[in-house]
Amino acid sequence: MFIKRNLESAFLTANKSFSVLLVTGARQVGKTTFLRHLAEEKRKFVSLDNLEYREMAKNDPRLFLSNFPAPLIIDEIQYAPELLPYIKMAVDEARFKDPENSNGMFWLTGSQQFHLMKGVTESLAGRVAIFNLLGLSNHETAGTDSQPFLPESFSGTGMKMLGSPELFHRIWRGSFPGMFMLQDSEWSTFYNSYVQTYLERDIRYLTQVADLGRFFTFLKSAAARTGQMLNYAALSRDADISQPTAKSWLSLLLTSGLAYLLPPYYRNVNQRISSTPKFYFLDTGLAAYLTSWNTPQVLCDGAMSGAFFETWCVSELLKSYLHNGQEPPFFYFRDKDKHEIDLLIEYNGALHPIEIKKSASPKSSDISAFRLLKQYQMPIGKAALISMNPDILMLTESCRTIPAPLL
Repeated sequence: MFIKRNLESAFLTANKSFSVLLVTGARQVGKTTFLRHLAEEKRKFVSLDNLEYREMAKNDPRLFLSNFPAPLIIDEIQYAPELLPYIKMAVDEARFKDPENSNGMFWLTGSQQFHLMKGVTESLAGRVAIFNLLGLSNHETAGTDSQPFLPESFSGTGMKMLGSPELFHRIWRGSFPGMFMLQDSEWSTFYNSYVQTYLERDIRYLTQVADLGRFFTFLKSAAARTGQMLNYAALSRDADISQPTAKSWLSLLLTSGLAYLLPPYYRNVNQRISSTPKFYFLDTGLAAYLTSWNTPQVLCDGAMSGAFFETWCVSELLKSYLHNGQEPPFFYFRDKDKHEIDLLIEYNGALHPIEIKKSASPKSSDISAFRLLKQYQMPIGKAALISMNPDILMLTESCRTIPAPLL
């Protein structure tokens, strides 16, 4: 069963202007399926998971491209970065000989960006369009298109309102397409296999991590801190590693597409604004597995339910931008007095404050920190309070409530 991805429109538009298109993201988010569906058998496909092809690509890139000419899909390009300069030469030659037919020559995927992005930006600058694919969005599973989220343009059209038990069932299952096809009874098996594959194929192969057991402990500790301000001291203490190692290992989670850092918003107004980013695990199902929330009900009723609710909402808002080919202009606000705004969207010169509450009874006091944005002397756009309230209502003249299940 193929589920249409909202990235399709932005990708096909870029295919008319760029010779190379790269789709990055974590393992099993659907990158290969997405490209093969769009190709419709009109271009060859080669995966560098195949050791024979990988060795050819690394040791004799010219022979590889001779055997597999454009138009071509190359899966898992990070295994053979040696190919990138030769792809550049093939593109430049095609542009010189037949510029009208030089677009869309190579479609690439990369499951992580450990060594990939530097090579791409150095070798293919001006020739490549880069997209980041996350797991299935709420809209994609519902079969509806979505636009980059802004409070004033949100409608929730085509989406179904869910109660907390149903939404937390969705949060607990996560957003990997492979899990979408499985039963709840297979949840643990799926995520156990995913973690083992990640550790053995990505961490061991592409990094210098020697102790996979300790890295797994670190992975669980990081998942337990989703939705919190980043704290390297706590991460290093729990995993019994040094802070420099914690920083290095966290960068692996970020570049492999498993985690996201939400930067603080500040414009040097004063020194009372936090400079620490917030940390989010991008797939709530994987985070639930790593933190041993083994059923949707215990997750919904547990101490981390608010953090998982916020994580899921932020992930959905990220997808609304990334799956439309746009970089999310996302920040958060927190001052030294611990006044916090969960999310700021800076769009068209205005700040749009967003508060996220699991409660079904939002109050105007929940958005009291919004007033602190006046210090930036910037236009303040429409605001939103995302909650479990089932109705879209005006909470104040400039802020309305938005039901989280409709994101």
